[in-house]
Amino acid sequence: MKRIKNSIALGAILLMLSPNVKAQTVKSPDGNVVLTFALKEGGVPTYTLDYKHKPVIKQSELGLELKRDKHASKGMNETDLLAGFNETSHKVSTFDETWKPVWGETATIRNHYNELEVDLNQPSSKRNIVIRFRVYNDGMGLRYEFPQQNELNYFIVKREHTQFAMAGDHTAYWIPGDYDTQEYETQISKLSEIRQRMKAAITDNSSQTQFSPTGVQTSLQMKTADELYINLHEAALVNYPAMHLDLDDKNMVFESWLTPDAVGNKAYVQTPFNTPWRTVIVSDDARQMLASNLILNLNEPCKLTDTSWIHPTKYCGVWWEMIAGGKPWSYTFDLPSVHIGETDYTKVKPNGLHPANTANVKRYIDFAAKNGLQQVLVEGWNIGWEDWFGHWKEDVFDFVTPYPDFDIKYLNEYAHEKGVKLMMHHETSASTANYERRMEKAYELMNKYGYDAVKSGYVGDIIPRGEYHYSQSMINHYLHCVKEAAKHHIMVNAHEAVRPTGLCRTYPNLVGNESARGTEYEAFGGSEPYHTVILPFTRLQGGPMDYTPGILETKLNKWCNNQSYVHTTLVGQLALYLTMYSPLQMAADLPENYEKYDDAFQFIRDVACDWDDSKYLEAEPAQYITVARKAKGTNNWFIGGKCDQNGHQSTIKLDFLDKGRKYACTIYADAPNADYEKNPAAYRITKKIVKRGDTLKLTMARGGGFAVSLIADK
Repeated sequence: MKRIKNSIALGAILLMLSPNVKAQTVKSPDGNVVLTFALKEGGVPTYTLDYKHKPVIKQSELGLELKRDKHASKGMNETDLLAGFNETSHKVSTFDETWKPVWGETATIRNHYNELEVDLNQPSSKRNIVIRFRVYNDGMGLRYEFPQQNELNYFIVKREHTQFAMAGDHTAYWIPGDYDTQEYETQISKLSEIRQRMKAAITDNSSQTQFSPTGVQTSLQMKTADELYINLHEAALVNYPAMHLDLDDKNMVFESWLTPDAVGNKAYVQTPFNTPWRTVIVSDDARQMLASNLILNLNEPCKLTDTSWIHPTKYCGVWWEMIAGGKPWSYTFDLPSVHIGETDYTKVKPNGLHPANTANVKRYIDFAAKNGLQQVLVEGWNIGWEDWFGHWKEDVFDFVTPYPDFDIKYLNEYAHEKGVKLMMHHETSASTANYERRMEKAYELMNKYGYDAVKSGYVGDIIPRGEYHYSQSMINHYLHCVKEAAKHHIMVNAHEAVRPTGLCRTYPNLVGNESARGTEYEAFGGSEPYHTVILPFTRLQGGPMDYTPGILETKLNKWCNNQSYVHTTLVGQLALYLTMYSPLQMAADLPENYEKYDDAFQFIRDVACDWDDSKYLEAEPAQYITVARKAKGTNNWFIGGKCDQNGHQSTIKLDFLDKGRKYACTIYADAPNADYEKNPAAYRITKKIVKRGDTLKLTMARGGGFAVSLIADK
């Protein structure tokens, strides 16, 4: 690991804005990103950000508003941390390291930035704070730091006032600022149009807790009229509420808006304390947005001493037949109410439709073993599903007791004999207190039977205190689960949890999250074809998503009574294994549907989910993405291209292949008459030998894509 820390002469960065105001400027290592900090009149902290001499963030104010605490000592919490500051010192330094992720898009990641630390004192309150900026070639992060001190020991944040003053009425790719869910269709509009578009955006969601008529969630992607791509998000969200963005659409200024708790407070802070990083990624190349590691780099290094048990995973499972086919998670329909320990399931009548039964799970295990999939997810295996949704009892699940038709010991032994593992499922029904009480026994059961991964869920209102999903206490809960799971060598894939902020660097057993509108919505009416070519610019900036791709029978009425259809072509589904990066990839369709399209399924068998290198070849938000990835520890490459409803022509130069090596190239392409609505299953497979310097010309149909495997010769 290479590390460099050098001090830079302070005098070289002083800029006099006025006789009474000093400014400090720090540039990115390549000089393209320029950040300037200044205390404006009244001692108000501000900053600006430019990229290649173009304004990205105009002068924006920084600070926090504190809650007046009637229990505090006299004089405490009477002064907000917004103004009246003097600068006591500042320091500029540089840092350069190369680190190796446990899993990822590349084998190594460079973390190279220039840093500005500004120490501030507020004489009226005798309080000290630090504002730290880290400036990268592709953007910057800033955070507030509160040293331990007598005059600022404990405080409650009423509101954080971090501003992002935009330089124009940019095009934005946004979802409403809901405190509980990100499962929205992305909207595309000018910033000035968000207010009028907000009502329509929330119409089809049952959760409507958005904080403001003009509030949006991060990660927020924008594009300017002069071809800059800008992304606003946060990194290292620990012990603090998730940040949304409240837009003043008259002045085009975003301001941080923190998720409140059940009584309206935002954050409870005990010094010493650092807030999460507020991040701005910027480039004039959309491909660079997708390749950015800024969010990961702002997180702390891995805290696990042993990571040998963490592994990328391809899996299938008992899930899609319930989501799309309407089969029940529950064993019986005869229980009006469930209480743990009070129901003898052997004396109730089974409904006969329960998919999580021994015979059906064996079928999935056999399928996984035959096709090289490592794990099988089983939802609906445990008691409690008869009363899990709508009544909100705190103790509906115990996470250890299987239904009578699920032989947990036999199935795990059978799976291990086949070289496959079962993947655990913990639906908490948002009762976090119950889950934390029972977590140790649940993880011990997993260890007993050889499970090493869990998919957890948080559907519903948080019990018992009515917290929002993105409040400070819930942020702490999600991380608590990951830390406890690590003690048991368990990987975590949390659904309905907060959107990721790069914590998978620090805790790489956090292998995935949902936290967005996933494939399941294709069974509920569908998502727009552009949806999957926006998510890599937004939701995936903070970490991988368990999107559950691979639905090859896109017309659902061909196998069940569901008139919805997946809004991609069959080949477009294959492309998602490359364009929607994750170390946890599901082959989400039914085994019989894969058998029907066995030649296309070969790509899912072959494609890796851990990589030594990734190259984004072309990209434009909501239009198209093409990426090439080199499989970990091999010379094999895979390419995926995905587009929106307009189709796309791609010309791919194979300049990234090894010189002098030949590759067996298999191309899975949309047929000339393919169309996601009219003819989604029209595809063709072409095989040939290629080498470095060759070119592939491929056509993506409406809602389509392509997938290419390049297997190197020996």
